[in-house]
Amino acid sequence: MSGPETGSYSALFDASPMTTKLVTLGNLSRVGARPPLGQYIGLLWERRHFLWADARAKVTSGTRQSLLGNAWLILNPLINGAVYYLVFGLLMKNARGIDNFVGYLLIGVFLFQFTTQSINGGARSVQAGKNLIRAFTFPRAALPISVMLRNLLSLGPTLLTLAALIYFVPPAEEYTWRIALVAGALALQVMFTTGLTLLVARWAAALPDVTNLISMVMRIWLYASAVFFSFDRLVDDPELLRWLEANPMFIVLDIVRDCVLYATTPDPMRWVWLGGWAVGMLLIGFITFWSAEESYGR
Repeated sequence: MSGPETGSYSALFDASPMTTKLVTLGNLSRVGARPPLGQYIGLLWERRHFLWADARAKVTSGTRQSLLGNAWLILNPLINGAVYYLVFGLLMKNARGIDNFVGYLLIGVFLFQFTTQSINGGARSVQAGKNLIRAFTFPRAALPISVMLRNLLSLGPTLLTLAALIYFVPPAEEYTWRIALVAGALALQVMFTTGLTLLVARWAAALPDVTNLISMVMRIWLYASAVFFSFDRLVDDPELLRWLEANPMFIVLDIVRDCVLYATTPDPMRWVWLGGWAVGMLLIGFITFWSAEESYGR
């Protein structure tokens, strides 16, 4: 036999050192083993383009089958805001004593909704991705992070709508240079939400019943964040008010409202508190999720 066939058989069966590699235990690694933390972060960074493209595709595909399509990215928070305004602004008269209650309410609803949707989706992400986990090797943190990125992309058109409403709907607000500070508050909110999403994803993977408790916890957190009322009118105890105002989501909403609605520079201590919440939660959530990397998908 000669020709190409000979070369193929030679490549397959030739036992010379050129085509043989000795496999020892030192060359092998356990499937699903948890990489060191630094390597784990590097693996996630290598997949950043895929995570972003996947999140963008899921945002557009989620509304593709509906008649109004991507318009629902704006209509959903608008409808929620209208419902809260009807209930709390008109029926329960919570608008009394709050300047520009429409803007106050929409800022609270839109920004809190981002955190709520990220946490709810993150809690289900590991369970929903079990087939991927069992079929492929990749950092499992990519699953909850992808959920957070998806909601972050959905937040973009929502924020544009919010800015237009606050500017044009009476009482219209004149934007000042302080609106640039909103980007910093949102960045810290994203950091905090990412850490909490990873933490909840870890708990839900270990105990699926956690997903049933999240909706109740988020509802309590909604009321504790002054989304559609002011603590100043309802809370008389200074100590209780201090604890309520330490809530990270309240701080986010308070900073954004000061910058956008009231042309007020936020207290520097508010930034210190929010930065501590953001960095601390991101570290705790990421390390907690990474520490259980080998247990996902079992």
